Parts: sequence; structure tokens; C-alpha cells
Amino acid sequence: MRILIVDDNKIALTVLQNTLEQGGHEVLTAMDGRQALAVLRAHPCGLVISDWEMPHMDGIELCRAIRSEDMLGYVYVILLTGHNSPDEKVEGLRAGADDFVSKPFSPAELLARVQTAERILSLETRDVAIFAMARLVESRDPETGEHLERVRSFSRVLAQHLSGVEKFHTEINAEFIRLIYLTSPLHDIGKVGIPDCVLLKPGRLNDEEFEIMKTHTTLGARTLDAALRRFPTVKFLQMGRDIAASHHERFDGTGYPRRLAGDSIPLSARIVAVADVYDALTSKRVYKGAFTHQITRSMIVGQAGAQFDPDVVDAFVHNEAQFLAIRSQFADAQALAA
Repeated sequence: MRILIVDDNKIALTVLQNTLEQGGHEVLTAMDGRQALAVLRAHPCGLVISDWEMPHMDGIELCRAIRSEDMLGYVYVILLTGHNSPDEKVEGLRAGADDFVSKPFSPAELLARVQTAERILSLETRDVAIFAMARLVESRDPETGEHLERVRSFSRVLAQHLSGVEKFHTEINAEFIRLIYLTSPLHDIGKVGIPDCVLLKPGRLNDEEFEIMKTHTTLGARTLDAALRRFPTVKFLQMGRDIAASHHERFDGTGYPRRLAGDSIPLSARIVAVADVYDALTSKRVYKGAFTHQITRSMIVGQAGAQFDPDVVDAFVHNEAQFLAIRSQFADAQALAA
């Protein structure tokens, strides 16, 4: 595994590097948090071992920066520190640290904790399987293109913004943000049960066909509920089920399938609802052209408190530039609206 070690003490850096290389790992080095971020952007690493106290950007700030960036895969962070009080460890965990090693460190303990990190990072194969399953649904509709990539990126941006809003402090943390990025592609998984004559109809659906299409929410929820009965404590299944079941509910209680309203709609579904509609409106379909960003913005803002949670709409308005950047990054082959 490629490991990035970060320490402003050259002697400590050398000792760490020697220990890890003797353990068979590829090692990159940085002298502070800012340099570490630059290294990660150029050379993705699965594990970062960082000193807590450093100039320019310390270990806590580095943790927060890693969690806020769009890294290729999950980055496991171990803080190497003399900060061993419970309150200090809580601070580190809240910032996004995964583990701690006390200074001065034991080489055997450090290598054992690296092995733990490797076991946890191996769970990313689960993440790949989830996204592949969602892609299978998307592959039935050749027009959706990079829809899943955009929706999960939009959802993460919205969740990150809301994590800084006081009313969501207890509900949105680093794990919530990671899970919504992971599970939002499952929002339409129930479409595997929709007949081709409805799903692939080259035009608008009639009332009967639309009622059939609406069942994709309950079909998706049932699919994930079956997995939850076997693994009831798995959080990504819980959030995936909530999103699949409720991303077409409306904040005013007139949506489907259960006509939930306001905060009774899971927050994850309220976030994905805005991300999904934004992408649908700005993308070309056989029955419609792609709306411009400005027209779509006006439509979403106009539905705050009706179709959408006003707080999520506010997060969208504050992050328009990121939405436009994501649209550009994951553009379909078709021409997008300006």
C-alpha cells in the first residue's frame, strides 16, 4: 500500500519512513499539511500518517481538508500524537481521523495499525459493487449518461454545505457525507422492475404508465429492505433504502409514494431530490431539451418549501459554481445547455 507520512521533524519522518518501508510499503513524505494535500492530489494514497502539531496546516486541519476534497477513494488517516486525552481524541475523530498512535511510537504497534487500515480499506470493494449495481440500472436507459456520477457529486456538495448549518450539526458528519456519496446512486435501483415499454418509452408517459413508473420507489425500497433484514445494522443499506423510497416525496406532502412532508422525509432523500431534479432538468431527454442552469436554478428556487426542503435549496444556491463544475467534469457526449 502507498502511504503518505507527514511530519515537520525530519528525524521523525526518516524513522517513520524506514519502519514502513521495512514493512513492505511504498512511502511518500511531506513536511506539513499543505504539502501533504499537494502530494495527495498528484499521487493518491490509501493511508496518511500525520503528526498532529505542524506549522501552516496541522494534523486536525489536514484531516478536515482530506474529508472535504474529492479524493480517489477513501483516505484512512492515522494521527501520530502526544494528545491522548479523551477530549483531544474526540476532536481528532470529529475532524475525520480514523486512528491514533501515541508518540514516541512502537514500530510493531504502528505496523499493526497499518494492517487494520488495510483491512478497512479493503471494504472499498463493497463501494465498487454498489456503484456497479446502480450502473446496471442506468445501463437500461442509454440517455442517462453520467447521471449517477453527477447526482452523487451534487449530493455530496449539498451535504458538505449543510454540515456547516447549525440545525444539522447532530445529523450530518463526515460519515453521513461519505455515505450519501456512496448510496445516492441507488436512488433509482427500483427501475430494474419497470417494464421496458414504460422505462424506455420514447416520449412522455401517459397517466397509467406514470403510475407504473412511480412504483420504482417502493420496488427499490423492498430490494434494499430484503438486504436490511439480513444485515439490520448496516448504515449504507439504511440510507440507500431511505433514498430509494423517498427521493420523490415533496416537502409539502404531495409527493409519492407515502406523501411524507417536511422533516418526516429522511434528510438524505431531501438532499438527493434536489440533486436528481437539477440533473434531470439540465440534461437532454427524448421528450425534452436540456434547460440552462439559470432556468433550472429559478425552477428549483421557486419550489423551495413546496417540492424541496428550503435549507437544501439554500445549499444549492450557495454552491452553484460547484454544480456547474461537476456538470462540466461529468458531461454527457451530447451537448449540454449553456
